[in-house]
Amino acid sequence: MVSPYLNQPLAPIRPRMFASTPAKVIWTLVPIVSAGLAAAVPFVVAAVKGVIKPWLAITYVIGEIAVFSIAIGISPKANDDNPVPGFLLALLIITAATHTALLDNEKVNVGK
Repeated sequence: MVSPYLNQPLAPIRPRMFASTPAKVIWTLVPIVSAGLAAAVPFVVAAVKGVIKPWLAITYVIGEIAVFSIAIGISPKANDDNPVPGFLLALLIITAATHTALLDNEKVNVGK
C-alpha cells in the first residue's frame, strides 16, 4: 500500500518570479533602463503570478507616483538646478532594481 503523504512536500511551494538567471537580469534592468518610469512593473507582475502579496505591488505603484509627483513639484522648470528631484529619482531606481533582484530570495519574507 502506497501512502500519498510520503511524496508530498511539507509546505506549499511558492511560485517563482524568475525562470532563469537571464530573466532575473532582464527584470532587474527594467527599472534602470526605463529611468524609473516602470519601477513598479516587476512588482505588479510578481503580484499577478502570486510571488508577492498585492499590497506590496500597490505600495510600489503609489510610491512611484509619489516620487514622480514630488520631483515634478519641486523642480517644474527644465532649467532648474535643484539636485533633490534627481536624487529622488536615482533613489527610486536603485531601490526598485534592488528589490526586483530580491523577489525570489528565500531569506526575504516581507510581502510574500
